[in-house]
Amino acid sequence: MNRIGRACALLLLASALTACAASPTNAPDQSASGGSVSSPGEAIPNDADGESAGSDISSEDEPGQQEQNAAERPAAEDAVLPDEAPAADYYMNSVYRIVPKEDGVENKVVLLTFDDGPKEQAMITSMIDTLAKHDAKAIFFVNGFRVEKQPELLVQLHEAGHAIGNHSWDHIELGKATDEEINRQLEDVQSIVQETIGSAPKFFRPPFASSNDYVRQKAKEEGMLFMTWSNGSLDWDRNHQTPEAVVNNVLEQLHPGANILMHELEWTAEALDTLLTRLTEEGYTFLDPRAIDIDYVPGT
Repeated sequence: MNRIGRACALLLLASALTACAASPTNAPDQSASGGSVSSPGEAIPNDADGESAGSDISSEDEPGQQEQNAAERPAAEDAVLPDEAPAADYYMNSVYRIVPKEDGVENKVVLLTFDDGPKEQAMITSMIDTLAKHDAKAIFFVNGFRVEKQPELLVQLHEAGHAIGNHSWDHIELGKATDEEINRQLEDVQSIVQETIGSAPKFFRPPFASSNDYVRQKAKEEGMLFMTWSNGSLDWDRNHQTPEAVVNNVLEQLHPGANILMHELEWTAEALDTLLTRLTEEGYTFLDPRAIDIDYVPGT
């Protein structure tokens, strides 16, 4: 038996040596370009550079492929990482202005908000880049039907450190809707945002500022701060659809604690860098939405 065992061992050793001798023939295929294996991200450099993934892939025709690409996309070197939340030193008053809770807190701040998204990746990427350039955070008030079509855009906004607000599912006049419809319009957005980024919106803005007591009550029940705005850019108006008009409209209405209403529109994205530069020159800083105490009641 010992002889048989030794013979088997010798046969196994010979087989192993033969395999080792053959293995180098496979090596060139794994390191054809200088000896390193390409990472999955190198196959999609456009995404890493911030260009639109939708330029070659339709989100409606091939959603599965787009989600796969997003999952494989490497983190950019300059990606905005989650940072520590600022102290909640501000609240929103009855006319939707942002006010310090205590004396001595800077009051020359503005809140940047953008409605009706998420629409287009190229536009959102441009806005995110401009906001990052000015170290600014904003609230993006989204519609549920748009999130349903392009959830990856919501993820992009969230990962860039911006707050997500609820702007109803279908962008309807909630002040004319039934209680049942109001429930659906708000609840469904809360649900899809929660499912997409892991947290539900804490801010609510009704489309067209159309509201009633039940809408306000429902927003509060869902844990959201109800707001309209105190400074309208008028970027939605046909007579103001240029970057210059957007900048001028905001500056003409500028005041401490301005709650600035803008939209995800091409001319607004083009105006953003100039607008933020001018606001900074006027001595204003950009309020991180997390600095708003949504439960604060003055005098308590």
